[in-house]
Amino acid sequence: MQEVNVAQRVVARKQSSELGRRLWKNKWIYVMLLPGVLYFLVFKYIPMYGLIISFQNYKPFKGISGSEWVGLEHFRRLFTEPDFLIILSNTLILFVMNLLFYFPIPILLALMLNEVKGDLFKKVFQTIVYLPHFMSWVIIVSISFVMLTMDGGIINDIIEFFGFEKINFLLAPEWFRPIYILQVIWREAGWGTIIYLAAIASIDPGLYEAARMDGAGRIRQMWHITLPAIRSVIIVLLILKIGAVLELGFEHVYLLLNSMNRNVAEIIDTYVYTAGLKQGQFSYSAAIGLFKSFIGLVLVMLVNRIAKKMGEEGVY
Repeated sequence: MQEVNVAQRVVARKQSSELGRRLWKNKWIYVMLLPGVLYFLVFKYIPMYGLIISFQNYKPFKGISGSEWVGLEHFRRLFTEPDFLIILSNTLILFVMNLLFYFPIPILLALMLNEVKGDLFKKVFQTIVYLPHFMSWVIIVSISFVMLTMDGGIINDIIEFFGFEKINFLLAPEWFRPIYILQVIWREAGWGTIIYLAAIASIDPGLYEAARMDGAGRIRQMWHITLPAIRSVIIVLLILKIGAVLELGFEHVYLLLNSMNRNVAEIIDTYVYTAGLKQGQFSYSAAIGLFKSFIGLVLVMLVNRIAKKMGEEGVY
């Protein structure tokens, strides 16, 4: 028995020394990883302790340890709110629109940019489509307001010039969703091409040369070489996108929200702000945030499993 224990200690010592050598050999890689690890630790994992308040009637002056425990009361309140189904449906509709109309645009842009041969034109075009990403939603919505307003907006001036009546784009509920998705495409489509262009750049040029020798044109090369080569990247980004199903961004929607379009524009993020934070209902807001995170986690795991069964790599 003693010999077995000695052998186990020897094996453990060897494994420990081997681990130490590997860590020291790759020390600079771990140093480079350190800022990212610290960021997620400080801003993502440690704050998860605060989710406890979603099960409490949290009072700031009492703190987490002194606040009353109420269990699932806030979740019951959320699911029984008269407006909950409307808010949830608005959020899901905007997400589906993002998935159908925005998600394919960066892929198409990357494929188009990859086919451009003139370096100068390619760089200028990339700069133009990347630029809106660096503007805040306040600027994007303000530009849209100037263009769409009934009082001197260029869009309504053009409509009136052709003999039609002006349209109140900013207050009409039926125009909220088209305006929202067009603004998302305008701001984010160019920036979204970066990952796809990087994936395309890693494709072996010999594949294209062999395809050209076989008589394949650019469309066939794109369909049979480029798209299959970046399919795994598309799947991973799609899984991450689906995981953010209830995360549409507060600022953008809040800037477009008004009393006339609230029935179609109120989403979970704006509801948390108006019904939770503005009224000091911190526990209720935390419960809604936990619900959103849980839905996102379930969807990521589900879609990732489906991707694995289809032969893709998935996220993990």
